[in-house]
Amino acid sequence: MFNGLIRELGVVESFSNSALKIKAKHRAKIGDSIAVNGACLTVVAFDESSFTLELSPESKNILAIENYKGLVHIEPAMRLSDRIEGHIVQGHVDTIGEIEKIQKSENSYDIFIKVKKEFLKFIIPKGSITIDGVSLTVNSVFEDSFRLTIIPHTFENTLFKSYKKGSRVNIETDMFARYLYHMFSKKEKLSWSEVDSIMSFY
Repeated sequence: MFNGLIRELGVVESFSNSALKIKAKHRAKIGDSIAVNGACLTVVAFDESSFTLELSPESKNILAIENYKGLVHIEPAMRLSDRIEGHIVQGHVDTIGEIEKIQKSENSYDIFIKVKKEFLKFIIPKGSITIDGVSLTVNSVFEDSFRLTIIPHTFENTLFKSYKKGSRVNIETDMFARYLYHMFSKKEKLSWSEVDSIMSFY
């Protein structure tokens, strides 16, 4: 699990086949889970200044893989003692969104992101969403897109400052929205034991 708070911008040293090597201040060890641009990956090797993660074919197919170069967002997995300052994030990317427009608005930036319509049911006004690993709040939802408002601190200290129209980003919708949709969209009636079983994952 993650918070959706970027701890560091790492630098991709190499990306060959399934191995992604990142130079970072964070000291990782074998088996650690680290979210890179929002995708939970496992550390398989490390040295004094970098660590290597392995990507499955599924990961490479679902992610905006062209962004795994240069700077990337890094967030190590939460500890049980950590405060939840963003929202609960799994590091399971649902789909890729496309930046439609970036507008300066007084002391913030409005970001409009187009997404496949099948995922809009999980995107709720004032609900949570993760964009390339960054925990954000949805402000508006449209027919095939949604709007976020980014404060200058977030904009300048993340990859958002490099986004432009047409940029693709990893999207993880809100976990609770997905679970609730799954619970209540089933044709058959759920038993209380099934509800308890699902809620235990929260």
